[in-house]
Formats: sequence, C-alpha cells, structure tokens
Amino acid sequence: MIDRIETGARMSKIVKHNGVAYLCGQVGAGDSVAEQTKDCLARVEALLEQAGSTPERMLQAVIWLADMADFDEMNAVWDAWVPVGHAPARACGEARLARPELKVEIIVTAACD
Repeated sequence: MIDRIETGARMSKIVKHNGVAYLCGQVGAGDSVAEQTKDCLARVEALLEQAGSTPERMLQAVIWLADMADFDEMNAVWDAWVPVGHAPARACGEARLARPELKVEIIVTAACD
C-alpha cells in the first residue's frame, strides 16, 4: 500500500511505502544559510513526526546548496541537529533553487511505522 500525505496537484509532502517515508524537499526562511538550514530541519523534523518517524530513523539525506561556499555554515547546523550515531547516508551538491532567496533545500528518506 502507498500512503500519500498532504497531497496536492503537484506533489505530496510525504509518501509512505513498505516502512519507508519519502519527504518532499524542504526549504527554510531566513537571510543566512544557517537560519535557513535551522528552519528547514525543523520542517523536516515535523514531517518525520507526521510520518511516524524521527531523525534517528533517517536513511538518506540529499542537500542542495545554492552556493557550495556555504557548505561549512550549513554543516555546522546539520552536525548539531543530527543525533549522534544516527547520521544518514548523505549527498550535498550545488544547484539553482526554485527562488533566488533560497540558499538550501533538504530532502530526507526515513524508516517509519
């Protein structure tokens, strides 16, 4: 069974299948990459909870930065947020994001109930 949560015409915020939750990409508010990353991760955490999961159950994260020069600033926030011993498989790359003010987008897949 496939469970789609908060489904719209273009996408679902969460899709659950066979014990895995796939979250749509999350962006955050703020002027700096650190502020946007913190907000983004708060949104990820809320979606994980809604999916019946937690940051400890993350399987994979894909992070897009508008500028790889922000890598260290983003990582400082990420490293403080990820539960010790529960780091997911992760990739990070540079991409043009949907709006010019966006600096980071995070996509997470996690085990769920």
